[in-house]
Amino acid sequence: MVGSWTIRCADSALIDWARQNSYVIFTHDLDFGTTLALTKAESPSVIQVRTQNITVDHLSKMVISTLKTYTELLEKGALIVLDEDKKRIRILPL
Repeated sequence: MVGSWTIRCADSALIDWARQNSYVIFTHDLDFGTTLALTKAESPSVIQVRTQNITVDHLSKMVISTLKTYTELLEKGALIVLDEDKKRIRILPL
């Protein structure tokens, strides 16, 4: 069974949890990249989507391809920004 749930918390709490549990944050929110830069964090990795169409049909190929291609960088710490036409990759810390 697949379920959905929502947890409301500060971005910093989510970043701490992702870091402690070795998760990658997948977001449409621009604040995560800013937080990584301001704190000079080395983790967690963040995949940031910069597109208006955030449906699964639209993003699935782009995101799956990114995960497969950049697994090693995501494991080490990176910010990957996905636009319609390109990917920008920054190694952490920023």
